[in-house]
Amino acid sequence: MPDRPTATPPALPAPPASGQPGAAGADAAPRAPRGSVDPGPLDRTGLAAGLGAYALWGAMPLYFPLLRPAGAVEIIAHRIVWSLLFCVLLVLLTRTHREVLALLRDRRALATLALAAVLLAVNWLVFVFGVLSGHTVDAALGYFINPLVTVGLAVVVLRERLRPVQWAALGLGAAAVLVIGVGLGSVPWVALALAGSFGVYGLLKSRLGGRVGAVAGLTVETAVLAPAAGAWLVVIGVQGTGTFAAHGAGHALALAAAGVVTALPLLLFNGAARRLPLSAVGLLQYLAPVLQLLVGVLVQHEAMPPARWWGFGLVWAALAVLVVDGLRQGRVRSRAAAAAAASGPAA
Repeated sequence: MPDRPTATPPALPAPPASGQPGAAGADAAPRAPRGSVDPGPLDRTGLAAGLGAYALWGAMPLYFPLLRPAGAVEIIAHRIVWSLLFCVLLVLLTRTHREVLALLRDRRALATLALAAVLLAVNWLVFVFGVLSGHTVDAALGYFINPLVTVGLAVVVLRERLRPVQWAALGLGAAAVLVIGVGLGSVPWVALALAGSFGVYGLLKSRLGGRVGAVAGLTVETAVLAPAAGAWLVVIGVQGTGTFAAHGAGHALALAAAGVVTALPLLLFNGAARRLPLSAVGLLQYLAPVLQLLVGVLVQHEAMPPARWWGFGLVWAALAVLVVDGLRQGRVRSRAAAAAAASGPAA
């Protein structure tokens, strides 16, 4: 992730209209557009697309170990190059090349996307390194605390005022990191790096508003990173330390599949974001770190000492506070909008 987009849960005071990451992610995509919080029948196609997107993001820790003996840097270099090629194909098929060209001509947008691309690469690299080095649980923790980081950035960068309940949630999140750090004797840097890079990435993308589509944004971001990634692949190929051509066709195809693995959940997310209310997308986002946690504990057999359980418990309590408060505020806004609409003609 930004293997995945930042779909802000209903509890967060999100930055103004966003065209969001290119989570994918995770791995990178656009933020869900602001939608109605009015609970109505959910579109089944949209729900299936949303579940598919977050399930794929949640299953990412199962994919990257299959790419061994490639290391994290080589994997990310391939991911960038193959994602760019796949995105270019999508742009041609969907005839959205004008949107990409417009972004390339807009110096301000291009500069923002270039900086976002660097954060995207950092996020991808930390995530893959974490998975390959036995820190999948910490990666899951990073995406659980990401909404809390988003709230913190709203205060520090956007100077937004929080309600007391939201301050309480931030306090619980900070306590969780402290409990895990003290209990395990080390700072959960993988979690903090993922949450921090993804949070700032989402903030940058929000500055572009909703005018940057997911595929167009990811195309430009990977295009910015592709020269460095391609150069690295050439260097390790010449040195004979690259694995692409040294471990059979299956390994090469698995590395090349990184483009599809990156873009497919992004496309599903876009379909869900167009059909579901923001509140539903915001709640679905927690499926990905839940699955990552399950993979880390049940499949990769990572240790879960009491300090980690206590830390996760505090984070889940903080998220519950944010979600409940956000849903309550959403109902208040819906009632106010309905009252204003009803009284409008009379006025």
